[in-house]
Amino acid sequence: MFKKLVIFTCFIFFINCSDTTNLEGCIRSFSLSTATDLNNPGLINAQTPGGYAELPSVGGLSKGILLFNKNGSDFVAFDRLCPANNCTAPMIFENRLLKCTCDDSTYSVDFGGAPQTEDFQCPAIEYNVTRNGSTIRISNF
Repeated sequence: MFKKLVIFTCFIFFINCSDTTNLEGCIRSFSLSTATDLNNPGLINAQTPGGYAELPSVGGLSKGILLFNKNGSDFVAFDRLCPANNCTAPMIFENRLLKCTCDDSTYSVDFGGAPQTEDFQCPAIEYNVTRNGSTIRISNF
């Protein structure tokens, strides 16, 4: 019984160690569910490791989607809307970073859209990507 109590207590402490900070003013992901085929000529660059493709806006406030091929089999997708929502232009992608041209903030595609600019807290909006053969589904669920 004592062993179970110790394990339960450790579990509670572990849960409480997670960051539950509510980043005020950060934009949350938009309702999104879209599918595309990697054989589409517009996605040819996303077929190789380190390659990417820019998909057009699929509605809402989105500025389009960046689809990035991390290693040949794993993909990530980010909204090109600046996280501070202070820019009318979409973010640009260079050197594995998304960059907001209005405030020069940068966001890493390798670390879940984490801000790389000092004093910026809001991450880039990341979407779930699933691959089934040559079909890529991008969604926020």
